[in-house]
Amino acid sequence: MHTFADYYGNEVSLSFRREPFSEQPWHVLVLCRYKNKWLLTKHPRRGLEFPGGKVEKGEVAEGAAIREVWEETGARINRLHYLGQYEVRGRSDTIVKNVYFADIAYLQVKKGYMETKGPSLLESLPEKLENNRDFSFIMKDNVWKLAKEYVENHFL
Repeated sequence: MHTFADYYGNEVSLSFRREPFSEQPWHVLVLCRYKNKWLLTKHPRRGLEFPGGKVEKGEVAEGAAIREVWEETGARINRLHYLGQYEVRGRSDTIVKNVYFADIAYLQVKKGYMETKGPSLLESLPEKLENNRDFSFIMKDNVWKLAKEYVENHFL
């Protein structure tokens, strides 16, 4: 179990075990690789981040992960791997997200990418993103770093 503060000072706990915080999380985050590059999406206000979002009513988390990656990047997933789950304890509520790794089969150009500006491919991710305005606050804590390390050790 890893515990740390997020960009806003909220307490975050990350575990690479199966659903330690909730059997029905309402959010997903998906680290994606396509042709040896990291696939992110560009949110118009937040900046670059891995695809993710809310699990819709009647949807399972894996389905939400597949849908969010498609909607935000136009990517079709070859294989989806569960990595872990994290919990953010904020001032007013607690958010639980499943974290996945997706091996991308292909990218398809779309007319729209929901609330994002579409896909961004990066050969590598900078180690220090805390002060980098190009990246979302979601990328400014240890979740993505620890998950990326887990992916590199187990899948790449």
